[in-house]
Amino acid sequence: MLKVYNSFTNQLETFKPINKRSVKMYVCGPTVYNYIHIGNARSVVAFDTIRRYLEYLGYYVTYVSNFTDIDDKIINEANKEGISYDVLTNRYIDAFMEDTAALNVKPATNNPRATEHIDDIIKFIEELIDDGMAYVSNGSVYFRAKKFKNYGKLSNKNIDELENGASQHITEAEANEKEDPIDFVLWKKVKLNEVYWDAPFGKGRPGWHIECSVMSNKYLGNNFDIHGGGIDLEFPHHENEIAQSESKNKEKFANYWLHNGFVTVGDQNEKMSKSLGNFITVHDLIKEVNPEVVRFLMSTTQYRRPIAYNQEKVTEAENNLKKIKNAYNNLEHRMSSADEGNDPKIDQEVRQIQANFQDAMDDDFNAQNGIAEVYELAKLGNIYSERDFVFDKTISLILNRLNELSSIFGIDLATEDLADDEVKSLIEQRNNARKNKDFALSDKIRDELKEKGIILEDTNAGTRFRREN
Repeated sequence: MLKVYNSFTNQLETFKPINKRSVKMYVCGPTVYNYIHIGNARSVVAFDTIRRYLEYLGYYVTYVSNFTDIDDKIINEANKEGISYDVLTNRYIDAFMEDTAALNVKPATNNPRATEHIDDIIKFIEELIDDGMAYVSNGSVYFRAKKFKNYGKLSNKNIDELENGASQHITEAEANEKEDPIDFVLWKKVKLNEVYWDAPFGKGRPGWHIECSVMSNKYLGNNFDIHGGGIDLEFPHHENEIAQSESKNKEKFANYWLHNGFVTVGDQNEKMSKSLGNFITVHDLIKEVNPEVVRFLMSTTQYRRPIAYNQEKVTEAENNLKKIKNAYNNLEHRMSSADEGNDPKIDQEVRQIQANFQDAMDDDFNAQNGIAEVYELAKLGNIYSERDFVFDKTISLILNRLNELSSIFGIDLATEDLADDEVKSLIEQRNNARKNKDFALSDKIRDELKEKGIILEDTNAGTRFRREN
C-alpha cells in the first residue's frame, strides 16, 4: 500500500485518492525568463517519476503544471532585450518543452499559462475582496494573511515571527500600502512601461501566488489529491496558495503536499539557483552529457533527498545505466537461441523482485531502493542469459519486467537497438570472413566494432555482443 510523506502534516500517510481509480496532481512549473537549470529539472523529473509510478499502480493521472509567463523577472529581461514579454516567454516555453522531452518527461495533461487566465484571476480576486479576505490599496490588491486562521501551518511558521521578518524586508511604499507586513499581493498596480490588464480594482497584473490557485482550481477542481513542487516553494508560495484558495472555496485545497529536495553544487554543497549564479542549464548540459544519464541520475534519487551534482555522480549513473542496458541486450540476443517454454524457478524470482520493487516504491516513492531491485533483476537476467539452455517465455518475462520497471525512472529499454544497421552489417561481414578463413579481415572488423563500443563474444551458440561497460 502506497504511503507518502505529507509536508502539511509532516507525517508518512497512506495514500487515499479522492477517486479510487484516478489521481489529480498539480506541480508548480517554471517562471519562463531563461532556460531551466538542473535544479528546476530535478522537480520536473521527480514528479514525472512519481506520476509514472502512480500510473504503474493503475491510476489515471491528470497532471497539471503551469507556466508563470508574467513576472518582474520576465518584464525586466524583456526590457533588457528590447522585446515584448510574450516573445521572451514563448522562446523559453519552447526551450522548456524541448529540454524536458530530451529528459523523457511525459507531457502534462495541461500546461496552462498565467496570461491565458487573467479573467479567471480577476474574478477570483473579486470574490476574496467581497468576502473581506482581500483589500484594494493604491491600485494594488492584498490578501489579509492573519485573517486566515491556518496561515503558516504548512511551513510551520509563527505569525509573530513572520510579521517581524516581513517588516524588515518590505519597502516604505509597501508598508504604507499594506494593512499588515505579512499581507501578500494578489494584483500589482501597473508601473511605467509595463504590460497590464484592466481590472475593476485598477490596471495591473496578477501576483505570483494567485496564478497557481486559479489554474489548479480550474483544471483540477477546488479540492484535489497532490500538490507538488520544490522545497523552496513551501513558503511563501504554497502557504499563500492554501490561504487564498481555502478562503475563497471554503474547503480543503490539496490533500497531500509533496516537496522535492534541492540540487547542490560545489564543495560547500550550495543550493543551485539563478540568484546565486551557480546554475547549469539543461539546455547546455545535454549537449555534453547524454540526457538519458541526467534523467537516470535525477530519477533514481528519492525525491525528498538533495542531489549533489558532480562528475562522479554522473559517471556512476552512466555506469549503472549501462549495466541495465547490457543485461537487456544480452537477453534479447539469447532469444534467437531460446527453447520454447519457461523456467518456473526463474519466473518466481522475477515476480519476487517485482514485489520487492513495489514495496520499496510504496515507501514514499523510495527510488533508491526501487532501482536497487532493478539492478537485482538485471543481475538475474545476466546469469540466466549465460546458461546453455534458456526458455523464450522466461526471457520475455525478464525483458518485460526490466523495461516496465526502468520506464518508471524514464528509461525506455525497449527502444534500444544495440546493433544498428551498420553494426549488423559488420557482424555479418565478420562471420563471412571467418568462414572464408580471412582472419585479418575478421580481426579488423572486431576492432572497428570495439571502437563503436561493441564487444563481441564468440560462443557455441554464435557470436554474441554487448555494450562496453
